[in-house]
Amino acid sequence: MTLLILFAALQAATPAGPAVSASDRANRCAALVRTDPAAASVEASRWATAGGGVSAHQCGGLAFTAQGKFAQAAAEFEAAALAAQLAHVDAAAYLYAQAGNAWLAANEPAKARTALDSALLQGTLSGLQLGEARLDHARALVAAGEMDSARSDLDRALQSAGDDPLAWLLSATLARRMGDPRRAATDIAEALKRSPDDAAVQLEAGNIAALAGDADRAQEAWTAAARLAPETATGRSARAALAQFGIAPTAPGSAEGR
Repeated sequence: MTLLILFAALQAATPAGPAVSASDRANRCAALVRTDPAAASVEASRWATAGGGVSAHQCGGLAFTAQGKFAQAAAEFEAAALAAQLAHVDAAAYLYAQAGNAWLAANEPAKARTALDSALLQGTLSGLQLGEARLDHARALVAAGEMDSARSDLDRALQSAGDDPLAWLLSATLARRMGDPRRAATDIAEALKRSPDDAAVQLEAGNIAALAGDADRAQEAWTAAARLAPETATGRSARAALAQFGIAPTAPGSAEGR
């Protein structure tokens, strides 16, 4: 996991205590994130109070993320980013980007945009990290209704995060919403190449096919989405779309599907 790799790299940036002690505490906190994230939150808080700095707050962010407490995670990543700036550690931009991602997960797009603006303004992100930050920034812009700016961000994100199927999925969805069916079809095809078993990709493929008047392809994609994720909002949306055709797909392993 990228965050855990970065976490290991930041252990030496902890400003308080002997280096070996800081490293040991970082290792212990990282292990707790994997085995007992609630305990990791407590450990990270104690460590931060004791002057643990960047690594302590980052561990807190990881721990809250593992618990699905995304707003708390975002606050911890922002604290880690600020500590990194004060300690002149280059990871500040990445940590602000992680805060933005967590704010999006917490359904706080305005806060996500602020954090991602801070990440991009640092000017130190490159490659995939830059692409993912621009991708999340585009998501925040879409939530604010700024479609043209989001289109620009997504186009730049695809230059460095083109292997991420989510980038192509979001690009296709945005193209559909902006009335560009040709771009939508091209981009969803790229998403399908990379992640054909993703229910969200199949759902959008069905939406785009329906817009193009291809009922057979729409049914095929929506059926796949409903079967891949039957108990999710994506699966329910696919079943609702299929209802117009009188189709009620069953989940794999159900009594009807055996």
